[in-house]
Amino acid sequence: MRQEYFKFPLHLIVHPFDGYWDLKYENRGRLGVAFSVLALVVIASIVQRQYAGFLVNFNDPRRLNSFDELLYIVLPFILWCVSNWSVTTLMGGEGKFKEIVMASAYALIPMVLINPPMTLASRFMVQEETVFYYLLTMVATIWFIGLLFVGSMTIHQYSAGKTVLTMFLSVIVMLIIVFLGTLVFSMMQQIYTFVVNVYREIIFRQ
Repeated sequence: MRQEYFKFPLHLIVHPFDGYWDLKYENRGRLGVAFSVLALVVIASIVQRQYAGFLVNFNDPRRLNSFDELLYIVLPFILWCVSNWSVTTLMGGEGKFKEIVMASAYALIPMVLINPPMTLASRFMVQEETVFYYLLTMVATIWFIGLLFVGSMTIHQYSAGKTVLTMFLSVIVMLIIVFLGTLVFSMMQQIYTFVVNVYREIIFRQ
C-alpha cells in the first residue's frame, strides 16, 4: 500500500489524464501525500534561494527569511484552492474542495523532482552552462501549469476552454481576496493605532 503512495504521483505526472481520472473516480489521491508534496516544495524553494550557485542566485543569503518562503508558497496555494473552489462551484464544476487541494498539490511534483537537483548542479556550473539551469526550471514550471490545467479540467469535467476561463477567474478572485485582506489589515492597524492613542491621551490627562 505504501508503494502506491509513491507510484501513483509519478504515474500521474507522466499520464495526467489517466492519473487525475483515477484521483477523482478511483479514490487514489491522498491528502497526506498532497501536503507532503507541498512541504517538499517549500523546502526545495528555501534551499534553492539560499544555496543555488552564485551564477544563478542573486539573493543575499543574509536577508533571506525561511518564514517568508513559507508564506510565498503556502498562502498562494491556499488562495488558489479557495478561489478555484468558489469559482467552479458557481460554474457547475464537479470537483470537491478536497479534490482541488490534491489536484493542485500533485501538480507541484515536477518542482520537487527538478529544482533540487538543479540547485545542486548550479553550484558546479560555469557561465555557459547556466542556460540548462534556466531551461530545466522553466520546464518544471510549464509542466506544473500543464498538470494544473489537466487536473482542473478532469476533476471539474470541463472543456478546455471553460477550464482556461475558470483558471483565469480563479486568479482574479485571488487578487480580490488579497486586496480585501490588505484593506482589512490596514483598517485594523488604523483602529489599533486610534485606540492606543486614545488610551494614552486618557492616561496622560489623569
